[in-house]
Amino acid sequence: MNDPQTKAESTPFWRFSLHFYRHAGVSDACIALQDEQGVDVNLLLFLLWLADDSRLLAADEVKKLDDAVRDWRNLTIVPIRDTRRKLKGARTIVDPAAQEVFRNKVKAVELDAERLQQAALFAFTQGGPLGRKAAPPAAALGNLAAYERVVGARFAKHAVDVLLRAFAAIEHAAFAAAPVAAGRE
Repeated sequence: MNDPQTKAESTPFWRFSLHFYRHAGVSDACIALQDEQGVDVNLLLFLLWLADDSRLLAADEVKKLDDAVRDWRNLTIVPIRDTRRKLKGARTIVDPAAQEVFRNKVKAVELDAERLQQAALFAFTQGGPLGRKAAPPAAALGNLAAYERVVGARFAKHAVDVLLRAFAAIEHAAFAAAPVAAGRE
């Protein structure tokens, strides 16, 4: 399990993200928050995963996490995403079918960059629990509010409602940061 991609895919956080993102409306809500308010979707999912593990973070803790991932996000994820989006339906010299195949490869690289960011975020939990103990629903609401303070804007009510409904629908602690096999990953 020395492969970074395998490690990222094996974390409870990655499994939570995949499960949570598939709930109705979640992907649209996340993308809207990303595009309209500069939200880092991986960080947003991390905050909800921590809430699922009954962890509530203060705004200064969320800011430290955002600061920690900023360089990676700006160096990799944002430009790769921009390239992928620009390629969609663009008229270029390249055959449209071949361009779409290439765009899908770029999309796969973007997903790899997100996996690596999630593995790095997950690593923060290995030194001990983050934040303080709180019931999952209150932790989810509190973590979103803390992230709003870091971003400096209120998140769209509709997007927050979608995220909180999906959060309420998940089986809490199913993706908790529980130790695995020979200790914590």
